[in-house]
Amino acid sequence: MKALPGWMLPPRPEGWLAEDLDDLPEAPRHTELIDGALVFRLPPQRSRHSSLVTALTVALMEQAPDGVEVAREMTIRLDAKTRLEPDLLLTTAPYQADRTWFAPEEVQLVIEVVSPESAHRDRTVKLRKYAEAGIPHYWCIEDEDGAPVVHVYELDGPTRAYAPAGIFRGTLTRPVPFAIALDLDALTPGRAA
Repeated sequence: MKALPGWMLPPRPEGWLAEDLDDLPEAPRHTELIDGALVFRLPPQRSRHSSLVTALTVALMEQAPDGVEVAREMTIRLDAKTRLEPDLLLTTAPYQADRTWFAPEEVQLVIEVVSPESAHRDRTVKLRKYAEAGIPHYWCIEDEDGAPVVHVYELDGPTRAYAPAGIFRGTLTRPVPFAIALDLDALTPGRAA
């Protein structure tokens, strides 16, 4: 067994801190931090996942009102030891060229597209972590026979837990966080009617 590279060893006994991610140029892209532990996105992203995220980015950018931005490949610093990177997020934060993360109060919606290797984290860990951080809306997008199915959750403020707000196939229409209407089949190559 080979020794781990030096950069993989936590700089302190209690693990990694959120700000440590900015100082890890050797880490693979899309490295996340959950409760002080580094989590790597492996294997490489599939074409279906990438195409869906790109199409969804464009569709949401076209519908977002002034003051709401769609961000991709950006982390959210949930607490001192957790920094997650959703597939997409909607934010009201002003643009900053050198920004590397958003605070939960700057995020209106988090979207995760489930992959086999991220399914447990997307469906359970991230669902709980985003809710506890107070992010108002969470979408978890599953694959159902090649078509996207969106599981929508809204934050119940008093409990800091997500309540299911619907499962959408074919089309998605939501009034929050702003008026959104999506043709889900059109987001997947080869499925548009």
